[in-house]
Amino acid sequence: MKNFELLKKCPLFQKIEEKELSAMLDCLNARTLTLAKNETIFQEGSKATYVGLVLSGSVQIVQDDFYGNRSIIAVIHPPQLFAEAFACANVELMPVSVIAERPSEIMLIDCKRILSTCTNTCIFHQQLINNLLRIVASKNLLLQQKIEVMSQRTTRDKLMTYLLSQAKLKNNNEFTIPYDRQALADYLGVERSALSAEIGKLRKEGVLESTKSHFRLLESEKLS
Repeated sequence: MKNFELLKKCPLFQKIEEKELSAMLDCLNARTLTLAKNETIFQEGSKATYVGLVLSGSVQIVQDDFYGNRSIIAVIHPPQLFAEAFACANVELMPVSVIAERPSEIMLIDCKRILSTCTNTCIFHQQLINNLLRIVASKNLLLQQKIEVMSQRTTRDKLMTYLLSQAKLKNNNEFTIPYDRQALADYLGVERSALSAEIGKLRKEGVLESTKSHFRLLESEKLS
């Protein structure tokens, strides 16, 4: 089936074979959409009904405040899910928007079809529900990390908390983050100019090296 090699890497379809997956997608009434850059998938304020899966490209989860200032909650790449927590909770109003960061292809799955076993009693439906539960739990852990970053008082502390978490995640002092400068500023909730200035200071102090989205943390004693 098309996209099977990608879909089997998605945590939602873990331990589900190709023949079962093909039938399951029909049961779930899954459909694919092709999106242009900056096209909105889900609008803030809409009802949460679908779980999204990125097949190609990438999407941003964003939130705008009353004055129109945008904060990036997350960037989602293949083969990751998005909006699953809102759909599972059946929230009436989405608190975020989902926007294509670049030309993308996504799959939409009706969450009710996941949570309610069908009349065909698919053998692997319970596995699907278990997989979804693990994904939601993992996303909650990532949200806790975001809260840790946002709880820092200064731009420098927010930036370093984020970079140190990425180094720990990659188990390497050299890594590439999924954000450009503007997107990183939006993620950290700071002005781009202030972020760029802080990165410049950290370079001069010998704390880090950076080229675009690639960072290298230097002497550990300077990180404290």
